[in-house]
Amino acid sequence: MRARDKAILRDLERFRCLSRDDIIRLHFVGLRNPVNEANRVLRRLRDRGEVEVITSQAPYVYALKPSPIKRDSQKIPHYLEIVSVYHQMAQLRAPDIFIPEPKYGKGLPEPDAFAIWGKPMYLEVQRNQFTPAVWADKFARYRTLYHRGDWTRELWQNKQAPAFPWLIILTDNRIAVPDGLPFRVFQIRGIRELIK
Repeated sequence: MRARDKAILRDLERFRCLSRDDIIRLHFVGLRNPVNEANRVLRRLRDRGEVEVITSQAPYVYALKPSPIKRDSQKIPHYLEIVSVYHQMAQLRAPDIFIPEPKYGKGLPEPDAFAIWGKPMYLEVQRNQFTPAVWADKFARYRTLYHRGDWTRELWQNKQAPAFPWLIILTDNRIAVPDGLPFRVFQIRGIRELIK
């Protein structure tokens, strides 16, 4: 298998699913005819049984086979939105680390992504409105993670001056952020607002 094929499969595992256009942006930039090249490679991977095609979306969405998500999953647009955030960051400067949906354990937050992009940050991609109770629970989970202190031992941390990641909420709707949180919270519509 070619190095680019392996890289595509790694990204499908990392992001759970990618649209054809996402795959082009990640792996076929600079080619004379990136759409045809991507279609040819993706067809080969599909024929070999490596990837599955979800045709209910346009452009088609690809996932590893067996797929970690159902073809009709309501989360597909959310996963694609996480990829979109990665692309927005990479257009300005590629993140040093970008981990979609990191797991910290029961009762702890489940951010949509963790990134180091100049600063460490948890990303919450919220294009739907949640109730205040849901947000209160999310903030409580982040506060629990902060007070546990596990984050101070992460490999990426500066051992002399550990810093809790910023919480970046990408949303079109304002959210009531509780007073007294021991970490910084930013609400923005798009990644470009972070650099203003």
